Amino acid sequence: MSDQMDTGITSDDKLWALLAYLLTPLIPVVILLMEDKKNRPFIRAHNAQALAWGIVVWVLGWLLAAVTFGIAGIAIAVITIIWAIKAYQGEYVNIPVITDFVKKQGWA
Repeated sequence: MSDQMDTGITSDDKLWALLAYLLTPLIPVVILLMEDKKNRPFIRAHNAQALAWGIVVWVLGWLLAAVTFGIAGIAIAVITIIWAIKAYQGEYVNIPVITDFVKKQGWA
C-alpha cells in the first residue's frame, strides 16, 4: 500500500493498464474517451504504447498469419501478456521502437 502512495499509482491505474494491453486497440480507444482516466500519468504512458502496439500487431498479424500459420500470433500474444502483467504490477514497460515513438509524439 505504501508503494501506491509513494508513486501515485493506484490499483485502478494498474487494472486499466493491464486491460489496455490485453484488449488492444479497443480499450486504449475507450480510455481516450474517459476524461478521468486518460490524464492519469501511469495509464497515459501505458495506453499510448498499448494503442500503438495494437495497431502494429493488427497490421503485422494479417501479414504474418498467412506466412507463419499462426506461430507469430502466439509469440505476440505471449509478449503482450507479459507486458500486461508488468503494467498490473505497477511497472513501466519499454517496447522497442514504440515507446520512443509515442514519447516523441508527446502521447505518453
